[in-house]
Amino acid sequence: MVTEPHDHICWGGGKPHHAHHQLELRGVTAGYAAEPALQDISFTTECGSTLALIGPNGAGKSTLLNALAGLLPVWNGDILWNHAPLAEQRNEIAYLPQRNEVNWQFPITVRQLVEMGRYPALGIWRAMRPHDNEIVDKALCALDLQDLQNRQIGALSGGQQQRCFLARALAQEAHILLLDEPFTGLDVPGTEALSALLRALAAEGRLIIASHHDLATASRIFDRALLLRRKLIAAGTVSDVLTQENLKQAFDRA
Repeated sequence: MVTEPHDHICWGGGKPHHAHHQLELRGVTAGYAAEPALQDISFTTECGSTLALIGPNGAGKSTLLNALAGLLPVWNGDILWNHAPLAEQRNEIAYLPQRNEVNWQFPITVRQLVEMGRYPALGIWRAMRPHDNEIVDKALCALDLQDLQNRQIGALSGGQQQRCFLARALAQEAHILLLDEPFTGLDVPGTEALSALLRALAAEGRLIIASHHDLATASRIFDRALLLRRKLIAAGTVSDVLTQENLKQAFDRA
């Protein structure tokens, strides 16, 4: 498998892209009802990165993920992917919700969940083709789920459940992976395994953006960070962002 930075692995397209793909936010404001939860956010990041969204409860982390995923309208500003509106390129994005938001008792197998990643490419009423089945097979193998593919999703461990949703994202061939508190509820081995997996996906050229609450582990998992408190406090490398001064501004009186 190709692991050079900025080389996107598009299993269905033959050759990987060799492009400097960029996500840019310009003055983004979004919220709920009449109350803005996120104000005037501007930053730029690139594929091949792991980006942590950090801040106190109510800082706007989930709001930003929802805006990027198209689940929440943007009131003002622009979100651009490769200099074009991200809203016009939704197939480029995969959103992985918090585990507590998923009905794990739903009667669906691991393979059926991963197959859902192919639905945008299939369109309405189109059956899986050999090409789509091959992509699903590769996604299952990449996440070491091939031996679990016929198991109901609720019968998995927390780490295995996270891998299922990542496999669905790979099957979708998404370039931007949005994760909402993916490490919540995982034990130490599960956290380490998921950390290594996210870094490997970024090394293949994907952009990983995840909300994260554990300041002690942020630098081991992510290479870049956004520190939020409704407005952007700092953006850059994790060490540059998580300074005592910045953290005081974000968390004091939170």
